[in-house]
Amino acid sequence: MSRAKQPKRKRPWKWAWLGVAVAILAVVGFFVYQGVGTYNGLDKLSDPTNDPKFTNYEVPVTEKPPEWEGTERVNILIMGGDNRGLKENEKARSDSMMVVSIDPQTKKIHLFSVLRDTYVNIEGHGDDRINTAFALGGPDLAMQTIGHLLGLNIQYYVYTDFEGFKSLIDAIGGIQNFEVEKNMNYVDNADKNRYDIHLKKGIQDLDGTKALQYVRFRHDALSDFTRTERQRKLLGAVADKMKSGWSLLKMKQIVDSVDGYVKTNIEVSDMIKLGKLGVDSQIAGQSQVPPMNLIADKRAGGASVLAVSDDNELLQYVQDELQKDTAPETDAAGTNSAPLTNSGTSSGSQDGGNTANGSSK
Repeated sequence: MSRAKQPKRKRPWKWAWLGVAVAILAVVGFFVYQGVGTYNGLDKLSDPTNDPKFTNYEVPVTEKPPEWEGTERVNILIMGGDNRGLKENEKARSDSMMVVSIDPQTKKIHLFSVLRDTYVNIEGHGDDRINTAFALGGPDLAMQTIGHLLGLNIQYYVYTDFEGFKSLIDAIGGIQNFEVEKNMNYVDNADKNRYDIHLKKGIQDLDGTKALQYVRFRHDALSDFTRTERQRKLLGAVADKMKSGWSLLKMKQIVDSVDGYVKTNIEVSDMIKLGKLGVDSQIAGQSQVPPMNLIADKRAGGASVLAVSDDNELLQYVQDELQKDTAPETDAAGTNSAPLTNSGTSSGSQDGGNTANGSSK
């Protein structure tokens, strides 16, 4: 009599391993999707464009800054443009200008806000407000003009308009627990009240719309002086938010959100290097250019402009600021940041911060 066949024993571990394998493939697939999508999205930001804001300029031929090799100081001009009410082929001025200067050796970042009414020589166009350089010669002339003012080689630029700024802030999930230092109200009927400003004083969460209101407001006693301080303060908060692992995982969505609003000359390979450098670095100083003690009142075309009282002293001021380090020592999580003082610079100790080759350019 043959023995009855025994039923096969179930092996639940096989299903466990299958589940693990599926999970691993899903994670790998997610990162591949994110990586490829992010790369393609970033690459589009530096693609050639027919946008009249970036084309059809006759920029004077001058010596371009040396290419960034990854070890020397790198300077990036961030410009915010106001495209409201522009006619076809009309050029926008840069409404806000900030230079981000990073030293890869010390991992320190310095921010310089450039007052938009600063009266300078714009090569090939004579003397004018510095924010007209972008309208007259696009990003190349803007980098050249602001670089001459600060005595820095500006290798890169990033340009965005109002909608691009709002989209970026919303894509990173807004800025939480941000202090709005005063009530801010301004009504502008020219654009059908789309960009009116209504903010209440106090600690609050800012979405893209509120963040834009915060950095645009300048209708107080010191006008553009306090506005540039607020811009640096918010940029520091954005930088902290972007360093979080959550934001890095959502990088593809962040890049997709600014498509069509942001333009840059930074190639993807350099974006990756700059991104890693930014995560590893700290903001060590924040300054306004020109500083109050180097501003001279001047009239041009019947309007008041801000002249620089001494160009050489301004160049020295920038170099002195680059040597300061007001960043506090970080804790294990690396999350500490220096608070802003009323002058727009960070508070803290001031240690030397020389570059490797002894030059801050």
